[in-house]
Amino acid sequence: MTDADKSSSPRHGVARAISKSGWGSRTQAVQWIREGRVRVNGRVVRDAEFPVRQDLDRVTVDGQIQAPAHTVVMLNKPRGLVTTTKDEQGRDTVYRCFQGSGLPWLAPVGRLDKASEGLLLFSNHPAWAASITAPETGPEKRYHVQISCLADASLLEALEQGVEFRAKSARCLRSGGKNSWLEIVLDEGRNRQIRRLLAAFDVSVLRLVRIAIGSLVLGELPKGGWRALTEEEINALTAKRLA
Repeated sequence: MTDADKSSSPRHGVARAISKSGWGSRTQAVQWIREGRVRVNGRVVRDAEFPVRQDLDRVTVDGQIQAPAHTVVMLNKPRGLVTTTKDEQGRDTVYRCFQGSGLPWLAPVGRLDKASEGLLLFSNHPAWAASITAPETGPEKRYHVQISCLADASLLEALEQGVEFRAKSARCLRSGGKNSWLEIVLDEGRNRQIRRLLAAFDVSVLRLVRIAIGSLVLGELPKGGWRALTEEEINALTAKRLA
């Protein structure tokens, strides 16, 4: 029986295996493979779909086998940037904020849409990122939302009851003139969830800022600014929510 027969792990294309290990995106891995920088068991491979088993095959990039240290960064996302590595329409992306930083490859942990602002996480560890975004294991997300009307108790109750989905909690922070600021807490962060939730009650969002993820608070981080999380902060985010 060969080592391959003994392995219970699935085969993946080498580009995907590199991405899953936290080295870089799959697009970056494909480029490294084309450049001859990737070896499998000591042999240069130039096929991104070359099958490997991560528990048996030795995959190196530029001769290095160990995965980079787990890095998590928090960004105060400015309004007007899209959360993607590359935009087909040529719009500015959140990666503009990291230019010249010397950071390793990092992928967004969840999303904020173009018109939204605030706390956005990035990580080079796909499994950790998945645990943060999963409703069952991820921390709650807190938002400050300016809406196009004056909030009353019936609206707040309706937001917590929901239609397609609901807020974990909703409260009015302040009101004035013709609009109000709400604090809305979500158990999960589906695509445009708050905007869709409010639209169900004919309420428009004027401004949306994510201010916290679990125990991690945006604080005084300047717009477009970022910082690396400490090990304690990373561990606190990973802790499973109590029911």
